[in-house]
Amino acid sequence: MIDRKLFFDRIRAAPANGFLGSSQVDGFTRILDEWERRGLTDARWLSYMLATCWHETAKSMQPIKEFGGDSYLKSKPYYPWYGRGLVQCTWEPNFKKFGCSSPNDMLTWPFALRAMFDGMMSGIFTGRKLSQYFNATVDDPFGARHIINGTDKAGLIAGYHTAFLAAIDAAKVVQPINANGLTVAGMAAKIAAAAPPIPSPGPIPGLGRIPEPPSLRPPDAIAPKAPPTPYTPPAVPGPHLGTTAAPKQSWGQWWAGLFAGKAS
Repeated sequence: MIDRKLFFDRIRAAPANGFLGSSQVDGFTRILDEWERRGLTDARWLSYMLATCWHETAKSMQPIKEFGGDSYLKSKPYYPWYGRGLVQCTWEPNFKKFGCSSPNDMLTWPFALRAMFDGMMSGIFTGRKLSQYFNATVDDPFGARHIINGTDKAGLIAGYHTAFLAAIDAAKVVQPINANGLTVAGMAAKIAAAAPPIPSPGPIPGLGRIPEPPSLRPPDAIAPKAPPTPYTPPAVPGPHLGTTAAPKQSWGQWWAGLFAGKAS
């Protein structure tokens, strides 16, 4: 958990240069709430998402539209699906990967949060994801810009990342440990791991590579009638890619193997 007062005190000093408005505080709070709801732990992932959002929303920390007048926006090859959200999603197929039925859906918090978290964690935007740049052996906030947009403003965003990471580290709350040597979060994880997993419903047309988080799906959202053309990210040369360990067998895979007589 993150002590919000300590966190805001730190980022108010840097990178906010002494002032945070109420809408900025609201945006940070929604992102921190979603981070904790998902039970994520690598502070570098959170700080890089915050740094990206700080840059891509012009420091507003609210879902916004791409800047420019009508003539400028209409000149874009992806019009009317021009940049929107916390990480400026563009092109219709990318919007539909997150369940958007219209471009302005990305200006609402459920879709904007989903695009930032799932897009950056699962590599939906360019094929590059947070785990490639921040893991047990790699710490590369400069190269992580490839997750969204090549190396555009990579150094600037890496600097924001450093400031946010310092604030997160200073504001971390150490959870009490019980008699079994587990924190409250650890006990919850142990209970969840012991329960049989809910079978995966399989891929959802038009939603990319991951299932949609139930809490972020608007009750009246309508899935696309047909899946969009798959997006093939361009190859991005450079020395910044780290290495990642092969994924471990999940509980869902283990149970599926058990019923097939192939559990390991």
